[in-house]
Amino acid sequence: VTLSVTGLQVKVTGGHQYKTLTCSTTCTLTDNPTYIWYKNGQHLDESTSTQYKDPVSSNYEDSYSCAVKGREDLRSPAVYKPKNISVSVSPSGEIEEGSSVTLTCSSDANPPVDKYTWYFQNKTFPNGFGQMYNISNFKSKDNGHYHCEAWNGRGSRN
Repeated sequence: VTLSVTGLQVKVTGGHQYKTLTCSTTCTLTDNPTYIWYKNGQHLDESTSTQYKDPVSSNYEDSYSCAVKGREDLRSPAVYKPKNISVSVSPSGEIEEGSSVTLTCSSDANPPVDKYTWYFQNKTFPNGFGQMYNISNFKSKDNGHYHCEAWNGRGSRN
C-alpha cells in the first residue's frame, strides 16, 4: 500500500494591478472550508474560495501562503522570488593562470530557480545560463567582476 498526501500549495499569477492567489491540494476537503491568505507571513484575508485577488500589491518582494481555517498549523510553503543570492568560487584563494575555475550561484527561492544568467564586467556571458559557470583555462583577461542573476516564476535577483 502506498499513501501519498500533498499539502496545500499556493500559486501566484498576475502582476501590476493585482495578484491572483490560488490555494490547492490533492486532499479532499469537506464542509466548504475557509481559506486563510497570508502575505509576508501576516494574515491578509479569509474566503471560502480557493482563489483570492490581492488588489493593492505590485511588489515582487512579497511572499504568499495559504491555510485552511482550523488547521493554520498546516500552512502552505510560502512562494517568493529568489533571495540571499551568493556566488562561490572553486578553488578558493588565488587563481593561477591556466587553471580551471568554477563559479556557482546559490539562492533561496520558492518555486526553485529555473534559470541563471551569468555576467562578467556587467555583460552577459554567451553561454552563461546554468547554476555553475566553468572557466577551463583561466587567463589574465578573465580577471574582473562576476555576478549571477537567479530567476523563478516570481521574479529575479542578482
